[in-house]
Parts: sequence; C-alpha cells; structure tokens
Amino acid sequence: MRAFFIRRYGGPEVLEQGELPSPPLGPRDVRIAVHAASINPVDWKVRQGTARILLPYRFPLVLGNDCAGEVLEVGPEVKAFKPGDAVWTRLDKDRPGAFAEEVVAPENVVALKPSRLSYEEAASLPLVGLTAWQALVDVAKLSPGQKVLVHAGAGGVGSVAVQLARHLGARVVATASAKNLELVKGFGADEVVDYRTQRFEDVVRDADVVFDTVGADTQLRSFKSARKGGIVVSITDRPDMALARSWGVSPVLWPVFALVGARATFAAWRHGVRYTYLFMNPNGEQLRQLGALVEAGKLRPHVDRVFPFAQTREAIAHAESGQARGKVVIRVRG
Repeated sequence: MRAFFIRRYGGPEVLEQGELPSPPLGPRDVRIAVHAASINPVDWKVRQGTARILLPYRFPLVLGNDCAGEVLEVGPEVKAFKPGDAVWTRLDKDRPGAFAEEVVAPENVVALKPSRLSYEEAASLPLVGLTAWQALVDVAKLSPGQKVLVHAGAGGVGSVAVQLARHLGARVVATASAKNLELVKGFGADEVVDYRTQRFEDVVRDADVVFDTVGADTQLRSFKSARKGGIVVSITDRPDMALARSWGVSPVLWPVFALVGARATFAAWRHGVRYTYLFMNPNGEQLRQLGALVEAGKLRPHVDRVFPFAQTREAIAHAESGQARGKVVIRVRG
C-alpha cells in the first residue's frame, strides 16, 4: 500500500512516501480503505520525537491519527461492522497510520460515518470531536447554565468545543482573532474575545470551565479566568504526573513530569482552581454519540482545506504553520 511514513525523528524532511505492507488484521480488528485523513498537532509532534516518552514507536512509522473510509475486511470476532460499511475512527494511540491507503483499527474505536458528511468532512472530526467531548463532558462535567471559556474558537478542537458547549446549554465565551470573530459566533459562541487586542483574563474572570487548546502563556493566564472551585482543562504542552501514572510511564521519569507540570499545578493552587491535563483516548461509543449530533444538525465540521494524497507533506506544512482555520484534510481516494 502507498503510505507516508518516517524511519527516524526529525523535521519535514524525514517524511517519506513509498510502499509498505498492509498491516495485519487481528481477530477484533477492522481493515479500512482510507478515503480521507486529517492532520492534527500530534502528527508533527510524533514526527519531531517530542512525544516519544509517552508514545514510543517502532520504525518505519506511518503517521496519521484519524480518518474515514470503507470497511474492506473484519476479523472473525467483529460483530458491529461488515465489508462495505462507511466508517470513521480516531485510531488507537499505539497504532497510528491514517496517512496510507489502508489502516487496521480495533473494533472498539470505529463507528459508522454520519451519512450527511462526506468522507473528507468526516475525517476532520474524530480526534478533535473526542477531545472536546472528553474535556467538556467527561472531565469538566459541563452543565446547563455554566460559563465556559474556549481558547482558539476557530481552530480544529476549539470550533467543535464551542458547538458542543452550546449544545450542552452553557454560556460560551471564546477567543479568536478579529478576522474569525463572526465565524466563531456562527459556531454558537455568545461572546468572542479578540486575543490580539484584549487580554482575555481581563474580560473573563468567573468561568466555571476554561478549555485551554493553546498552551504556553495562555495556559498559565487561564487560571485567572476561572472562578474559585472551577476547572482548567488543558490539552497542550505541560503534561502532569497524573498522566504519567495513568499511561504507565516508568516511575524513574515521574520527576520530569512533575517538573514540567509544576507551573500549572502551582497556578491552580494559587487561584483555588482545579487543573487537569487531558490526552484524549479513542472511543467508538463516543464517536457514535458525536455522529448523532452531526445527524441532528447540532455539530458540523470546519474544514480549512483539502489536499490530494500526493501533497501530504504540503498539507502537514500548512497545518503546522498555524494559519489554518479549522482542519486540514488529505483526500486519499477519489
């Protein structure tokens, strides 16, 4: 099969295009002919090797974490899918490989594709949709009437989070640049803060939930926007020791995670706010629930641009530049 893969960590130059054997099919696996795949920050972080402590892979490694396509074959113990089904998936963290003509995924991370979405639209949603769901529903337990601040409301995760928070009945405030204010309001934000002309922590100081999708200085400033007893959920650059424990990282490395997450942990303590670092887990049942929201018109994808498969390098570069509004998608077939 054709695929884009790496044999070592590094910059854009390490990404190769070539032929690799199709992955083996296990008894509870689904083989999918990939029609489209989307690009996420984890893809270039894996390529760079910055995530190697949490995600130690073997080479050659096919990149790509979510996709949509058609079922080609199922393992003997698979009950929910059959050849010909249109599906979408966020692949298991230990088995990426969406930037290829075929991918194999465990049955429990796959769901039927929403019928109202094209393959390209569907491919854009699994990772960002599950991230938003797990941050707002599972971790923050957002409820009607609460106020939530979503950073980068025009981005891949942010645009879904705004729509989901609106559906959950929350009052939604989002940050965005001036050119994206109307776009983010269209997703359902009650208020949009132009982060280039306003300091969001001066505008929002009583949020029940702050969802940080940006990191760095934005993460630390976010604690000022949460009310006492509120929660900041972050998906960016400061994983904490709780994540290290839950992922089975060697105790020898726990002090590293404690040090990396120390500033956020201290800021949470200082402001009387809870803090959770989230690394999303693939979940087929939650994908089905997101699909139901799509079918009901409560959730829509936001695709910035679709690239042909041969231009996967260019697609990743465009996404990595930070200029995309929404998701960057690769059309593998069609």
